[in-house]
Amino acid sequence: MGETFFQVKDGALELKLKVNPGSSKTELLGIKEDRLYIKIAASPEDGKANACLAAFLSKLFGCPKKEIVIKSGEKSRLKTIRLPLSCLEKAAKLSAAGFHASA
Repeated sequence: MGETFFQVKDGALELKLKVNPGSSKTELLGIKEDRLYIKIAASPEDGKANACLAAFLSKLFGCPKKEIVIKSGEKSRLKTIRLPLSCLEKAAKLSAAGFHASA
């Protein structure tokens, strides 16, 4: 299956994402090209999409929003996100489920 969308680095969990802001709803599309694809129901203006993404990831991985950090790609669709290491089990389950995006 190749690399996965996450790795453990410097005592934290790093996720590789591709986000699509301005969608009709926020939802997880799956894994494609070693990235977690997520639709965001907020526009990218004024950081709204990033705030919506943080809220979504907080619910998906069960960690506080304040512990979600955009390491790179703040103004890009391709992002690297840092989460607490406690989210590793959930990330591994998503990866193992074979949840692959078609788009």
